[in-house]
Amino acid sequence: MAEILVLVDHVEGAVRKPTLELLTIARRLGEPSAVWCGPGSDGAVETLGMYGAGKVYVVDAPEINEYLVAPKADALAQIAETAAPAAVLITSSWEGKEIAARLSVRLGAGVLTDAVDVEAGPDGPVATQSVFGASWVTTSRVMHGVPLITVKPNAATPEPAPATPAVEQVSVKFSETPGARITGRTPRESTGRVELTEAAVVVAGGRGVGSAEGFRVLERLADKLGAAVGATRGATDLQYYPHEYQIGQTGKTVSPQLYIASGISGAIQHRAGMQTAKTIVAVNKDPNAPIFEMADFGIVGDLHKVLPQLIEEIDKRSG
Repeated sequence: MAEILVLVDHVEGAVRKPTLELLTIARRLGEPSAVWCGPGSDGAVETLGMYGAGKVYVVDAPEINEYLVAPKADALAQIAETAAPAAVLITSSWEGKEIAARLSVRLGAGVLTDAVDVEAGPDGPVATQSVFGASWVTTSRVMHGVPLITVKPNAATPEPAPATPAVEQVSVKFSETPGARITGRTPRESTGRVELTEAAVVVAGGRGVGSAEGFRVLERLADKLGAAVGATRGATDLQYYPHEYQIGQTGKTVSPQLYIASGISGAIQHRAGMQTAKTIVAVNKDPNAPIFEMADFGIVGDLHKVLPQLIEEIDKRSG
């Protein structure tokens, strides 16, 4: 079977969930091989093998941590030229999409971004994308060169397929002008919740939450469900919640299994960031709110009365 390269997304040696999803998707297309850039691969090889990686390419060079994006594109390009893979899969984050764009130039290959699914086709991988503000769903494939595809988190459920990967250390010849140098790092303060773009469950609030204090009930519900908390632009502009948690056309895009929209009217700008959620539950006092048009389940009511009842019911069932 043809080799499928998967760029590993990791933090301090821990493999992030979107990579396990990519390895699961890669098995539909061919033989998965993981590409690890940076230090700390020793403890991750077993995890990558557990989800089907038959080989792990390791690029442990100082350039990876000293510069943004470009060294990873260099490493992927060199490995792809040698391995001749049938496709390259990358997590659809801001970094992943820039790596894919640079890789496209280096390899002279086509690139598809923000796929919500990838399947094998008779002429190569076929990507499903949600486009034009999530108003249309398209299927596309790369017509020239090795297909480069960035895939949104939660596009697949990670499925173990234990393998014993061969580890290959790769020495890369990096570009003479590697781009922006990293001069310092400041750890982001952790909320203890899952990363918003990776979350399988998202509890989001809009202007209807009413205040910054009003978001506490959303946080309580999120903690009961092991979920992330998000907000609309309207809510963040009113300083109800930090801008880094904004979901929508000018914020982050999420694609969870469950999306609970609380006090959200459903403007198209917000819908563009969450419309690919598998199941949408809306809570709003306005029965004519546009969010109900796309919701799988809708509750007409005050979120500050509905959500506490939901939390109470969760406590009863989990107790």
